[in-house]
Amino acid sequence: MSVISVGQAAVLGVVEGVTEFLPVSSTGHLKITEGLMKIPVDDPAVVGFSAVIQVGAIAAVLLYFFKDIKRIVSAWGRGLANKDERYHHDYKFAWWVIYATIPIVAVGLAAKPLIDGPLASLWVVAGSLIFGSAVMWCADQMGRHKRGEDDTTFKDAMLVGSSQILALLFPGFSRSGATMSTALILDLDRVAATRLSFFLGIPALTGAGIYELKDALGSGVGAAPLAVGTVVSFVVAYASIAWLLKFVAKHSFNAFVIYRIVIGVTLIGLLSAGVLDS
Repeated sequence: MSVISVGQAAVLGVVEGVTEFLPVSSTGHLKITEGLMKIPVDDPAVVGFSAVIQVGAIAAVLLYFFKDIKRIVSAWGRGLANKDERYHHDYKFAWWVIYATIPIVAVGLAAKPLIDGPLASLWVVAGSLIFGSAVMWCADQMGRHKRGEDDTTFKDAMLVGSSQILALLFPGFSRSGATMSTALILDLDRVAATRLSFFLGIPALTGAGIYELKDALGSGVGAAPLAVGTVVSFVVAYASIAWLLKFVAKHSFNAFVIYRIVIGVTLIGLLSAGVLDS
């Protein structure tokens, strides 16, 4: 019998789709939702399921930014074939995404026992939600928002890409929150920071989903829940991306900061009262 039903998979797909690219921690929200539905958050099959349905969200990014991705990949291909094309920013950017993914892959493989074990605790999620809120607020206040997407550099990509490690080690910190905050500290504007977060998340999240697929399929989650969760995640994530880009063009991240603090404090209360198991 599957540890996750089709109905539960649909709910988790909605949660994943809404939260994956918002700076509120999809992992944290998935763990909270799983806890409320009495799904064992530290079960290898559940951990694998959470990683696999992220692929639906990544597919939404690929579709939404298809023209941009096609342009970047084409520039990369031309640069590989012709050295005269290597001056192009898109060619360089493609390499930067590859290089910026290496740190999170290395840490993810080395620290997997910790990530799937002690660091999967809901207490860690609660603390990370609150601490990550402070980081995000400071970054939004410190950043001068004066640099656009075309102004990004190799240093920007490496620092922003490496910041994903925070979310990997501390579920609740938020991959989007970590990357956007880092980009804001580097003085990128909010739209550029958000788009950079999207592009840098594609290889890391896709790789995590593929890597965890064997555990999800072989440890108690059937193909039907995986399919439903992934499809729902894709549909909801596409709408979430469109909304977020419009929102950050006109608003600060304060709403997300407040929301994260409320969720973090509420989670601490639920854990302390015994309503949720850590």
